[in-house]
Amino acid sequence: MDGLGWVVIGLLAGALSGMVVPNTSARGCLPNILVGILGAIVGGILARDLHLGDPGGFVGALLVAFVGAVLVRMLIGLTNGRHPR
Repeated sequence: MDGLGWVVIGLLAGALSGMVVPNTSARGCLPNILVGILGAIVGGILARDLHLGDPGGFVGALLVAFVGAVLVRMLIGLTNGRHPR
């Protein structure tokens, strides 16, 4: 997947994770992209370490990035003193 594809995945994963983990300071288009891309990295590392294999395709990459983005948002909430619900 090229750079633009990862930006789109990051935007979608960041926006979806914002619906699941509200009340973090990472809101808006650019923070959502950054959280989503960071989430894709975190999710990819976790998938590799848990031997889940290559996500393959758009939906698999989105799922891995979403799980990672939720974890990143939870960490952001903990560091800001806001606990996710």
